[in-house]
Amino acid sequence: MNAPTDGGALSAAPLADLDWPALHASLDEYGYALLPGLLAADTCRALASLYADPAPFRSRVVMARHNFGRGEYQYFRTPLPAPVARLRETLYPQLAPLANRWNEAMGLPARYPQTLAAFLARCHAAGQTRPTPLLLQYRAGDYNCLHQDLYGEHVFPIQLAVLLSRPGSDFTGGEFVLTEQRPRMQSRAEVVPLGQGDGVLFAVHQRPVRGARGYFRVNLRHGVSRLRSGCRHTLGVIFHDAA
Repeated sequence: MNAPTDGGALSAAPLADLDWPALHASLDEYGYALLPGLLAADTCRALASLYADPAPFRSRVVMARHNFGRGEYQYFRTPLPAPVARLRETLYPQLAPLANRWNEAMGLPARYPQTLAAFLARCHAAGQTRPTPLLLQYRAGDYNCLHQDLYGEHVFPIQLAVLLSRPGSDFTGGEFVLTEQRPRMQSRAEVVPLGQGDGVLFAVHQRPVRGARGYFRVNLRHGVSRLRSGCRHTLGVIFHDAA
């Protein structure tokens, strides 16, 4: 089945009109922010159905071969399916100011341009030319170990996951999990509930947290708990390309 070519059905309100101060505040406070109903059900089904067709993808990874967990995923080739390209291009400028503020607070030198095209040009000049948006597939017993999606020198510090399947109907189990490691503290875990079409923005690697002596860096990882039954598809949108 072909992916939608008209950009797909995204949320009812334009993404630029969402409550971005509240979304930024959630990312600051928790390391993630929810975007309920980001994709319409028919767009979710169309994207999930692409998994069986090798044509849209540049490579396929079987997680067990690399000790990543169980399950598999495929990276899209360019041109990206229209809904994926639209999400990537529309969300990036809303997140770049927050990414710049985070890096300033953490004392990191990198600053991000306002457009995705300018940022990808920077990635490509450094040899990071392979597109990173991907489609993941889990079946009963599959899971994704806690990890970070870095891929090279240039890393945009926020990424997106969108659940394409219906929890409780298409699958059970398979919760999205985040862990946060603060200095001299044990890890804190958070399960993020998602419905079909819901998106979650979350920190790729590190984020700043204000302490008594200023900001310190918090390390985050993400994964998926064991699927109990059925089949689960997820869209991952990473803004930096891979070396």
